[in-house]
Amino acid sequence: MSAISGIEISPLMDLAFSMLIIFMISTPLVEQTIQIDLPVESAREQKPQEEKTEVIGINAQGQIYWGDRAVSKDELSELLAAAAERPTQPIISLRADKSLDYQSVIDVIDLIEKAGLSKLNIDTQAGGAAPKRRR
Repeated sequence: MSAISGIEISPLMDLAFSMLIIFMISTPLVEQTIQIDLPVESAREQKPQEEKTEVIGINAQGQIYWGDRAVSKDELSELLAAAAERPTQPIISLRADKSLDYQSVIDVIDLIEKAGLSKLNIDTQAGGAAPKRRR
């Protein structure tokens, strides 16, 4: 009978690479769970963002979300006021369903302006592509 001189790590490496691939595939799916059909704009080069971003979403029914949490307009006002008090102003990324009436989006933009926040991105889909829905 001979002693084991080392531990075989090949199965562990296979497992580690499999887990890495699973996480790489599943992470984008978890990123945006609110179903919003964004409006379409012409394709253009996107610049990477380096600052902190807060996402406000409005679904087709008009429900407002701060990140992935549903909030009322009053709660949104409080969250925006707290964001305005931070040392560096966050970028507000507004994701609104394209079927919403214009006034619903303007109401949220007014709340952002009243809080004193000036860095606003309005998210759209690029270049006439078929709408992509994440689940």
